[in-house]
Amino acid sequence: MARIESFEKYSKEYDKWFVRNKTVYLAELNAIKSLIPSGKTGVEIGVGSGRFALPLGIKVGVEPSKKMAEMARNLGIQVYEAVAEKLPFDSETFDFALMVTTICFVDNLVEAFKEVHRVLKPDGLIIVGFVDKNSEMGTQYQLKRDNSKFYKDATFYSVEEVTDCLRKAHFEVISIKQTVFPSPSNKIDSVKEGHGEGSFVVIKANKTS
Repeated sequence: MARIESFEKYSKEYDKWFVRNKTVYLAELNAIKSLIPSGKTGVEIGVGSGRFALPLGIKVGVEPSKKMAEMARNLGIQVYEAVAEKLPFDSETFDFALMVTTICFVDNLVEAFKEVHRVLKPDGLIIVGFVDKNSEMGTQYQLKRDNSKFYKDATFYSVEEVTDCLRKAHFEVISIKQTVFPSPSNKIDSVKEGHGEGSFVVIKANKTS
């Protein structure tokens, strides 16, 4: 069962994070946007309140939290209430799938990625955005997790762990980008190739056999 209790209780509070942290949110959005294929049909898994799907033009989402799903529906997104490990779609339905800060709340990441693999068309893409557990932000989240409404039950991953899970689900990584930089030598909202500096990482991977 997805870890949704806190999102049911505090859905509005969670959504306000995007307003309070607008610079970080826009940095994450820009990094993701740079990897989204144009003119393709996509789905966001863990669509939440629709903060990413709407500006990215994604019209279909999956969300296990009823409260969050309702918020996304109010934005015009077609939301299915389901978990990542059991998607309510036929095989080979979508050109791409997006998961943003979703992987830390699924029960079985490899199984979730395998389900994404199933619903993607041949040569389909998965785009995964997450906080790198080895980054400054990732470290802070883990230190404060016991006092967090949303991250107390979360499982944080490193870039290497995510890429390994993608490989096990028959995906091939083709691009990695990073943003949200702590160093004064980088703008917090710039987007760079690779990983290891930015706290927020986006991986794009291609469906293989």
